[in-house]
Amino acid sequence: MHTHDAAKPPFKQRVSAALADRTLKLAIDRTTGNAERKRAAAVAAFPEFEAARARGKAIKDHVIANLAHYLEMFERNAAASGAQVHWAADDAEARAIVTRICLEAKAKRVTRSKSMLGEEIGLPHALADAGIERVETDLAEHIIQLAGEAPSHIVWPAMHRTREQVAELFHAAHHPPPEADDPATMVRSARRQLRAKFLSADVGISGANFLVADTGATCTVTNEGNAELTTTPPRVHIVTAGIEKIVPSTAHAFALLRLLVRSATGGELTQYTTFHCGPKRTGDADGPEQMHIVLVDNGRTRMLADEFREMLRCIRCGACMNHCVVYRQIGGHAYGGTYPGPMGSVLTPVLDGLAASRDLPHACTMNGRCAEVCPVGIPVPTLLRAWRTRSWRERLEPGTLRLGLGVWAQVARRPALYRLGSRIGVRVLRLFGRGGWIASLPLAGGWTAYRDLPRPPGRTFMEQYRAQHKKGPR
Repeated sequence: MHTHDAAKPPFKQRVSAALADRTLKLAIDRTTGNAERKRAAAVAAFPEFEAARARGKAIKDHVIANLAHYLEMFERNAAASGAQVHWAADDAEARAIVTRICLEAKAKRVTRSKSMLGEEIGLPHALADAGIERVETDLAEHIIQLAGEAPSHIVWPAMHRTREQVAELFHAAHHPPPEADDPATMVRSARRQLRAKFLSADVGISGANFLVADTGATCTVTNEGNAELTTTPPRVHIVTAGIEKIVPSTAHAFALLRLLVRSATGGELTQYTTFHCGPKRTGDADGPEQMHIVLVDNGRTRMLADEFREMLRCIRCGACMNHCVVYRQIGGHAYGGTYPGPMGSVLTPVLDGLAASRDLPHACTMNGRCAEVCPVGIPVPTLLRAWRTRSWRERLEPGTLRLGLGVWAQVARRPALYRLGSRIGVRVLRLFGRGGWIASLPLAGGWTAYRDLPRPPGRTFMEQYRAQHKKGPR
């Protein structure tokens, strides 16, 4: 966890605030519903999807099993192309490397294309502390930079903002303000604001969707072209990427791109797919004079050795969020970490520690939709269940929950005691019922505060069964 993380309200308070925000729910429903429909159409139009999915899983599993080999190959080939490769063990080292490169370049202004890895390592705060102006160039990132917010989705960072809210931001921050509030006019206004900054930046910072081992190239995909404008005009290009982004070859990158784009946006390919292979060479018309690639571990090698290694297959498509019933109710900020949704509930305990994020593995109904739509077959519910088990073993769950489940376990192991408890329980519950419903119940306020429970019949299941059995078949 980076040092600028301010104290946050507890998870349940963040959830309550999100559930009470009707505008947030409207914004999330619009975007996730559209994304879900587009993905379904893209998969239906691609009969080879399941075969491609199996291949994508196999590629990632092969890379994970041979990660050191491919990272060394990438370093050799990237260096041969003129790039400088840096290794960062954690977020603090990654911030220090990027900041040092910017200061050595005497950078006053830095442009940045969308990169969740940059958010993970706390790069925005590090640049601000170094006195360097940071310009977010992705349209959605531009929106949330104006709002002073973190991304709420890994593909659509401003998903939580409605068009009307964006119009208010642009009218307050753009000079001149947009002439109208329709999307096309607001996009033109953003272009006017960003164009001069693209051309005057000293350093451009990008992420990487893939790192190609056999060429040493980094691959970025966008639909706006901002990554190209971030990486080409400045004198220095810095790439920050997690070590799990490695693939053996360009062919493997395209195999995964077929899955990534369909799962993320419902398209066949993004508008811009660019492979960056070293700095400008003699005779090149443009390009950076220096290219630096910062390879970040930050807990990833720990994942290699434990039960969460399958999470390293993630290609950051965001499909699990778009189909998650919990995410679609509370949005991304309620999760409190860099990565929201199902994949974030697995990754955040790795990054921030389980004690600080023990609620996240429980933010799941276990309906399995995330695993169904994952393009590389990550069993997210299984991994969340593993975190729950670890939380229990480390005694991180509330004492009242541990006591309640302990009592339940003792009763459930003794049939006679279980039957007695059931008979007493159904009769006690009937005492709380009014008009066929239970509106409040001691120790169950988390349920009854939001919905009434049906009043049970006055007999247990076994009592009803025996009574019916005596009557004979119907």
